[in-house]
Formats: sequence, C-alpha cells, structure tokens
Amino acid sequence: MTMKTVVLLLTRDLRVHDQPALAAACANAERVVPLFVADPALDVPDNRRRFLLESLRDLRDALRSRGGDLLVRSGDPVAETIRLARAVGAEGVALTADVSAYALRRQERLARACGRERLALKLFAGVTVVPAGEVTPSTGGDHYKVFTPYWRAWQAHRWRATVATPRKILLPDGLTGDDPGTVLGDAKSESPSPMPGGESEARRRLKAWLPQAAAYPDRHDDMPGDATSRLSPYLHFGCLSPLALATTGGLPDAYLRQLCWRDFYQQLLAAFPNLGLQAYRPNADEQWKDDPVALQAWQAGATGVPIVDAGMRQLAAEGWMHNRARLITASYLTKTLGLDWRAGAAWFARLLLDADVANNNGNWQWVAGTGTDTKPYRRFSPQRQTERFDPDGEYIRRWT
Repeated sequence: MTMKTVVLLLTRDLRVHDQPALAAACANAERVVPLFVADPALDVPDNRRRFLLESLRDLRDALRSRGGDLLVRSGDPVAETIRLARAVGAEGVALTADVSAYALRRQERLARACGRERLALKLFAGVTVVPAGEVTPSTGGDHYKVFTPYWRAWQAHRWRATVATPRKILLPDGLTGDDPGTVLGDAKSESPSPMPGGESEARRRLKAWLPQAAAYPDRHDDMPGDATSRLSPYLHFGCLSPLALATTGGLPDAYLRQLCWRDFYQQLLAAFPNLGLQAYRPNADEQWKDDPVALQAWQAGATGVPIVDAGMRQLAAEGWMHNRARLITASYLTKTLGLDWRAGAAWFARLLLDADVANNNGNWQWVAGTGTDTKPYRRFSPQRQTERFDPDGEYIRRWT
C-alpha cells in the first residue's frame, strides 16, 4: 500500500546512492521528508562535527537536485521526528538500523512513540555489508568471537542487492529544507588538514583510488606510500555504502577483509554493548598504570620513539592515521607504557574522523589483549615495525 507521506530519519546514512531507507521511502510513499536531527546530548568532537556538517550540506544538494530537500533540527531525535510527522501528516517513518547502545535506545524509543502515534516504523540495512546478527556460528552463539571464521562465513553469505538511487524525491507542498550550518552552527576542525566530508567527495576519492586497488595487498602496509583508500570516514558517516563498495569490481580480498573487519566489530558490539567500557575477553589482565605525564606525551607525539610520535602527529594534523600506525601507537601505549586502552580509545575518538564505538574500541581491545586477538600478548615493536614498514624513515620525517 502506498502511503501519502513518510519521514526519513537520517543518521549514519548520509547519501543517496544505495540508500535502502531512502529508496524504500520513495518507492512506497508519494512524499518523502528527509530529516536529520543533531542530538545535543551527544558530544561530537570538533573534527567529526565539521565533517558531518559538510556531509549534510552535500546531501542537501543531492536531494535538491532530485526535487527534494533536507530538514535539519537540533534536539531529541525521537521528539523531533514525531513533531515533524504530525506537522506533515506522515503515515510512517523510515530509519537505517544501527547497533550502538545509543542507536538501539533511539530505535526502541522511536518504536514506542510511533506506536502511540499510529505511525508505521520500518528499519533498513545500510550501515554494514552484512547486518549484525545475520551471520552466526554454526556451533551456536549469537556472534563470532574470532575474525577468521567470521571472514569465511561473511564471504559465503548471500548479500542483499544494491538499490537504485531515486530519480525524484517530492516533499509535501509548502515544505522547505534548512541550511545545516544555520541550524547546527558552524564547525571548525581541531586538526588543521582534515579530509572534506560528503558523498560527492567519497565517490570522487573512490574513483581516483580504484586504479591502485590491485596493488593494495602489497602496498597497504607501506606507511610512506600512503596507498590505502582513506575511505573510512565516509563509511563511518554513511557517505559511501559499504555494500556498494564491497561489490565494486577489481577489489582484492585483502581490501574486502578490511570491510569485513568493520562488520565483525559491528556484530561484536551488538552482542557486547559494553565494548567501549569493559574488557571483552573474560579474565583479561587489566592491571593498568596511572601515569598522566606519559599519557600526555603519547597524545602529543612526544614520547621520543620516532614511529610512535610520527603516527600521533599525523592523527593530530589530519584527523586520520595510517592503519599500521594505529597498531604501533596503540601497542606502545598499552604494552610498553602499560596504560589503559580506554584512555587511548578516548583520544582516538576525539580526533579520528572515522571513530565509531564498534571499530575504535574493537581495535583498541584487540591490540591491548583484552579483545578478540587469539594471541593477546602480541606486541608491535616500534623498531621492527619501522624497519619493515618505513625502512628509509620517510614517514617519520614527514610527520616530525
């Protein structure tokens, strides 16, 4: 049955290409009202606020080019969604499902509110390639605890089909959108040289990187070569569909594994909501030191260990860090300095454009030995890592 009007509540799905919630809303309603609500209760660091604002502006342009627009509000997402639904006489609400504790509370509250208002609420996939909980171990349990078996199951699983981009999006008569900057206020990055936000930029970067994709298995650990795709911030904000990326021709398994790691941590978070607060591995050794001076030196890239300091300075400058540098700097904090992984995860969350609860904390726990690594006492020696991945010191010089 076709509805007259549907409100599309946007979260981490800021795109028009392969956007299942948007596509379904346009297919099943005469009018669609795209809405983004910034929740003041969420403390979004400056780097991600700026990236978000640019992504919203780009999304608004894309919606306008198809006849629609973007409404932006500040407040409680559930209350604002219901208020708008009443104002436009909507019959339903569409939302992309997510798995963080915050997202689950939002979904549960919205479901109750829609029930009271007699609004149909429909959840859609779109944050991952394979939704959390869709692949489970044949031996039992609600999630995979080790990556390699998950990788095999993930590859064998039948993925959903990508959806077409709506050609036409119609708003209710008399309704106009908002300038995101006017509603949310201007945002300035803490990092001086960040990546620009938005789906247009994501698609441009993917197109430019694809000719190099075949070399990814040999070059992804080449720190000075900087040959990775740098698409993680766009995946985090949903400016790029992870499924559309995974089904792009020419991507080697080594790259698909990185997308699979992202999904792996999402299903881990869905099963273990306290991933950012407590050790995932039972009986993990959590005897951390308290050394504010050492922590501050690590944050500032002033430990005196060149490869560690270079990584931390790249993070500060760009709001992004090479994945190999993430492993090295995290290992140094936890295994060498003996400091709590939560302090490291919090610093990364402050600066990284791509930091989310699942991947940031999942990776930190893996390195710290409290997570899913089957070799929890593994260390990344700064000297050996430098010899292997920055033998001429080019990466170190670049960020010193």
